[in-house]
Amino acid sequence: MATEILVPVLGESITEATLGEWLKQTGEAVAADEPIASLETDKVSVEVPAPVAGVMGAHAVAVGDTVNVGALIGTIEAGDGAAAAPAPAAKAEAPAATAQQAPAAPAAEPAGEAAAALSPAVRRAVLEHGVDPATITGTGRDGRITKEDVVAAASSKPATAPAAAPAPAPAAAPAATGGRKEERVRMTRLRQTVARRLKDAQNTAALLTTFNDVDMTAVIEARTKYKDLFEKKHGVRLGFMGFFVKAACMALKDIPAVNGQIDGDEIVYHDYADISVAVSAPQGLVVPVIRDADQMSVAQVEKTIGDFGKRAKDGTLKMEEMKGGTFTISNGGVFGSLMSTPIINPPQSAVLGLHRIEDRPVVRDGQIVIRPMMYLALSYDHRLIDGREAVTFLVALKNAIEDPTRLLIDL
Repeated sequence: MATEILVPVLGESITEATLGEWLKQTGEAVAADEPIASLETDKVSVEVPAPVAGVMGAHAVAVGDTVNVGALIGTIEAGDGAAAAPAPAAKAEAPAATAQQAPAAPAAEPAGEAAAALSPAVRRAVLEHGVDPATITGTGRDGRITKEDVVAAASSKPATAPAAAPAPAPAAAPAATGGRKEERVRMTRLRQTVARRLKDAQNTAALLTTFNDVDMTAVIEARTKYKDLFEKKHGVRLGFMGFFVKAACMALKDIPAVNGQIDGDEIVYHDYADISVAVSAPQGLVVPVIRDADQMSVAQVEKTIGDFGKRAKDGTLKMEEMKGGTFTISNGGVFGSLMSTPIINPPQSAVLGLHRIEDRPVVRDGQIVIRPMMYLALSYDHRLIDGREAVTFLVALKNAIEDPTRLLIDL
C-alpha cells in the first residue's frame, strides 16, 4: 500500500514553495523521517521527511514546480528496498549501450546518478564550468555537492583535464567556436523574493547613502593579541563582525531613529537591537537575525554568526530566524568589495555596509603614515533619518572601532 507524501506546513503566511531537488529517487530505500525532497520557500530551503519507511515511489512533481501546502508530491511504497536495489544498475547499462551505438553524440548534460542528485543551481554551475560531478567531493549536508564545490573543482581542472580526456578535445573544439550559447533558467523563489523586496524598498523609501572610513589598527591589534586565547576559551574564532555588531548596538542607542521604522503615519522606536546579518548560502545571501544583540558579549555574537553561517551552508536555517530585525549589517568586504551603496531591508530604515580592509596613506599628527583602512557605508530612509543623524551614527561607530575601549565603558 502506498503512503502519500504531502507538502508540510511551511510557516506563518507561507502557502506555497518550489521543489528544489529530489533527495531520493524512485526505487531507493527510505527510512522514516529521512529527508526525501527539498523545498525552496521565500526565505529558506525546507527538507521534506519521509512519513514512513519503505521504497521511494513515483514523483508526482518535477524539480522547479510550484507546490501548495498539503499538495501531493510523491508516494512511498511498502517494502525494504531490497528488491529495488538492482534496478539502478540495470538502468545504468542502457545509457552505456546507447553510447556505444552513437559515440559521436555530444555530452552537453552531466549524466548518471551524480547529476540526478544535483540541485538546479549546482547543475547549472556544472554545465557552466564543464566539470564531471562524479569527481567532486561534496561538502554540503549529507555530502551533497554545492556551487562552491563546483567552483573549487573547476579551478583545479586545468591541471588534470589534459590527462583525463585528451582524445575528445579535437572534436569538441569546432563546436566551441561555432556559435554562442544562451541558457534560460527560472529564478529561484528566494531570488524572486529578494528582487521584489529590494525593488519595493527603492520605490517606497527615500534612499540615501552616507560614507565614512575607519582605521582598523586597534581592532586588528586586539584580534592578533587575543585570538588564540579567545578561541581556546570560547571555541570560536575572533573576527571583526563581533566588534562591529557591538559598536553598532552602542551607536543605535545614541541615535534611536536609525533603529526605528515607519509604520503608516507612525514611527516605531525599538529599545532593543535585533541585528540582521547577511551570510552566504548556496542559493544566495540570506539574512538571519541576532536577537537582543545589545545584550550579548562579543563571544556570543561570534558564536551566533558562526552558527548561522554553518547552517546557511547546510540549508537548515529556520524561517523564524529570518524574521524581524531592526538594523542590518552586510559585509561585502569578504568578497573584496571596496565600496558600495547597500539597499535597506524593509521595514528597517537603515543598513550598514562593511568593505575590504586595505593599507592606505593617511595623516596622523601631521605625518603621512600607512594604516589599514575600511570604508563604511550607511544607507538609510531619509523620510525618517536626517543627514545629521546618519553622520553622527557613523562617527560614533568609527570612534568605537578605532578605540575599542569605548565598547567596554559604553562611551
